[in-house]
Amino acid sequence: MDAGVLLRTLKPSNTFFKKSIGLRCSSSSNSPTTGTVKKRAYDGLLLDAGGTLLQLAKPVEDTYASIALKHGLNATPADIKQGFKRAFSAPWPEKLRYQGDGRPFWKLVVSEATGSANNDYFEEVYEYYANGDAWHLPPGAYKTLLTLKESGVKLAVVSNFDTRLRKLLQDLNIIDLFDAVVISSEVGYEKPDAQIFETALDQISVEAAKAVHVGDDQKADKIGANAVGINCWLWGTEVKTFSDIQDRILVPDL
Repeated sequence: MDAGVLLRTLKPSNTFFKKSIGLRCSSSSNSPTTGTVKKRAYDGLLLDAGGTLLQLAKPVEDTYASIALKHGLNATPADIKQGFKRAFSAPWPEKLRYQGDGRPFWKLVVSEATGSANNDYFEEVYEYYANGDAWHLPPGAYKTLLTLKESGVKLAVVSNFDTRLRKLLQDLNIIDLFDAVVISSEVGYEKPDAQIFETALDQISVEAAKAVHVGDDQKADKIGANAVGINCWLWGTEVKTFSDIQDRILVPDL
């Protein structure tokens, strides 16, 4: 989905970053824990960012409300939540919601959510979400990504997001795990546009039939990926943990 989703998660330990999981292979390998021979069902994994790989440390309405108090605003979390939904459901007149740093779009969202056009307030909210501390990975995400990478699976982020995303991936110590980071504000296409998925496939040199995409939006992620021949698992329904993702990509070699 997008950067504004209301989600929660757990930040990984940085110690994982320096550990080798031990699943190096071209097409199959032995599991280090069970000895089971594994093979790759897919050669590439594409991941949505906000709402899938990146989840918020606390509900967005609580963050907006707490910062609002510092600026003398009285918007309640309940009112902000409703305003936030209205802003995201409203049509955006431009081709892309996120252009460059995304400020025009986010100013509209913050104004609609709080009823305030206070620029100092907006800037504090905007900068808050530009830091990794505002976001977390789902439990087990880092370990799964490292395992898949060492098993030869190409990894890519495919996200409708603004230019803050690369810094967030750096802050969370995961950007080096990815072979490609494809961001709508940089490439000029937003999911479900086929071109953003095709760009990711080109960058990781994997054919559509050998890639799988994981995201939380039926239209942007599933319909968009399927339209170019990429299988898609919806986060939260078809796969609920990163262990689920790993188990469906690295399968027993019977």
